[in-house]
Amino acid sequence: MTATVTVSRRIAASAERLFDAWLDPESLAVWMRRDGSAPSSVVADRRVGGAFAITMNDSGGSFVHAGAYTVIDRPHTLEFTWRSIATHQVDSLVRVTFTPDGDATVVEVRHERLPDAEAVRRHTEGWTEIIDRFARTLAGNGDS
Repeated sequence: MTATVTVSRRIAASAERLFDAWLDPESLAVWMRRDGSAPSSVVADRRVGGAFAITMNDSGGSFVHAGAYTVIDRPHTLEFTWRSIATHQVDSLVRVTFTPDGDATVVEVRHERLPDAEAVRRHTEGWTEIIDRFARTLAGNGDS
């Protein structure tokens, strides 16, 4: 049986701006990482069927997260496979939705097909930190 993790945040920015940040390697390098870690290295072929690799660097070493884009529906939905040591190198599925909400956007990350309870725990912690960093980085006009 596989499990799902869902994390969401309301962020004071347009859906277009937030969506684009998920496909931009320079932006991803800044916020797609755990707290206290160095910027990630990102390579992305930004088209349906295109592959990506995100190397997160922290005190424990470098960890590659790879996959391929399955849905790119700007600015509504981004979906991709996700494979890493935390998924036992088996593809899982991530769907990110961007829902306008007044002067902000609700961004929801739904990670499906996680193989076990440990993967659920690790991805709950990881996505929570990442979506918090994403919100801090992209909210309003600042890109700090």
